[in-house]
Amino acid sequence: MTITAAFVLFAVVWFMVFFIVLPLRLTTQDDAGSVVPGTPRSAPRDELVGRKAKITTLFAIIVWGLLAGIITSGAISVRDFDWMGRMPPLTTPP
Repeated sequence: MTITAAFVLFAVVWFMVFFIVLPLRLTTQDDAGSVVPGTPRSAPRDELVGRKAKITTLFAIIVWGLLAGIITSGAISVRDFDWMGRMPPLTTPP
């Protein structure tokens, strides 16, 4: 795995984990009973994006480490997902 591939994998994992963590423990303005004029009722009451970004980074590092380990070990390869048989067969040396 190249450095660029590792960075791209981390970025994808980070954003996937971020979108999972973002709605957790969300308290909307409507739930709190204090809607600020000019904002939607579903807007968050508190700004916890920085805290959620730190939590996301911790979980993303763990998930990325597992995925990077699986990819670099060769336990799973692209050929494992070739269900239609479109990849050419591996050539074996004589």
